[in-house]
Amino acid sequence: MIITPWQVSGRIDYDKLIEQFGTEPITERLMERIESITGELHMQLRRKIFFSHRDLDWILDMHEKGEKFVLYTGRGPSGPTTIGHMVPWIFTKYLQDKFDAKLYFQLTDDEKSLWPPPGMSLKETKFWTCENALDIIATGFKKGKTLLIADTLCAKTLYNIAIEVGKHVTYSTIKAIFGFEDSANIGIIFFPAMQAVPAFLESRLVGRNVPCLIPAAIDQDPYWRMTRDIAPKLGFFKPAQVHSKFLPGLLAGGKMSASIPESAIFTTDDAKTASRKILNAFTGGKATVEEQRRLGGDPEICPIFQYEYFLFEPNDAKVEEIRQKCLKGELLCGEHKETLAEKVVAFLKSHQEKREKAKEMLEEYMVTDKDFGN
Repeated sequence: MIITPWQVSGRIDYDKLIEQFGTEPITERLMERIESITGELHMQLRRKIFFSHRDLDWILDMHEKGEKFVLYTGRGPSGPTTIGHMVPWIFTKYLQDKFDAKLYFQLTDDEKSLWPPPGMSLKETKFWTCENALDIIATGFKKGKTLLIADTLCAKTLYNIAIEVGKHVTYSTIKAIFGFEDSANIGIIFFPAMQAVPAFLESRLVGRNVPCLIPAAIDQDPYWRMTRDIAPKLGFFKPAQVHSKFLPGLLAGGKMSASIPESAIFTTDDAKTASRKILNAFTGGKATVEEQRRLGGDPEICPIFQYEYFLFEPNDAKVEEIRQKCLKGELLCGEHKETLAEKVVAFLKSHQEKREKAKEMLEEYMVTDKDFGN
C-alpha cells in the first residue's frame, strides 16, 4: 500500500498503518467516554470508520475541565467534491454540534498550484475553492462558528505564523516525512508550514493556549506529525487528531480519483449519472447468479456495501443484515446496486438543494486577512 497526502493506493491495512504512523486505536473504552459526554455515538465511530487518534483522550480531559477546543480540517481544492471527501466532514459536523466548537476549515489553493507537478494555475484552484466551499457549507456547519480559510485570501495572517513554524523545520525533516525528491519545487517544501498554522491560529488570536482537534483522513497524518513536533517549541499545545478510513472507489482496485470520473460519485452528479456509475460499479461478485447464490459475495471488497457501511445505512442491525445476505448469496449484486442508487440519488437531491442555497451565504463563511484584522 502507498499512503501519502497526495496518493492512496493498494489494499490498505489499517492496523499496520497504526503501527507505522505511531498512532493509537480508538478503543471501546474511549468510545464509551465520548458517548457519555455527547449522549450519542456517531455512526462513524461505532463502525470504526474513525479508527485511530493522537491525544483524543487529552482533548476530552480538557473539555471536562471546562476548556473549549477548536476544530481544524481542510480540503485541497483541485477538482469537484466527491462523496468520499465528505466522510470526515460529516464527522466534523457531529463534533462541532456536540461540543459547540469553532471550526477552522482550510482550503489549500496554494498547495494545489504547487503539487503534484505541474500543479494547477491559481485561477483554477480559486475556482475550485469556491465550488468546494459550497459543498462544505451545504454539509451544515454552523454559520458564525465556521471559518473557511483559503490560503491565498488569508496569506498575511497565515504567513506570519508559518514563518515561525518554518524556522523549526529542516529540509532533511521535510524530505524524510513527505518523501520529496530534489526535483520538488521550493514552494511545496515550505507549504507544510502553512498547513500547520490553523492548529495554532486560535491560540494566537485570543492570546492564550487553546486546544485543537483535527479530524481528517489518515493520509494527512504526516502534516500533523510535523506540526506536533514543533508545537512545544512555539509554546502551543500539540494538536490532537482523529483519523478516518477511506471510502473505496467504485472501480476494481478500490482507487477513487477525481481524474477517473467513473470511480467516484461527485456531489454535482445528476441522478442519471450517479445511477449509471453505481450500476456499472465493480463488486467482486461471482460470474453467474447460480454461483453468487451458492458461493456468496465478499462485502469487504465491494464498494456498494462499503457505501452503505460508511454513509447510507444508519441502522447498525440493518447494515449487518445486508452483510450477512451478501455473504450467503441471498442478496444479488444487481439488486443491491439498485437499492444503493436510490439512496444516493435522494442524498444528492437534498445536498444539491442546500448547495444552491449556499451560494447566497458564501461570503458569510469565507474569511480574509481583513476579517482577522477586525
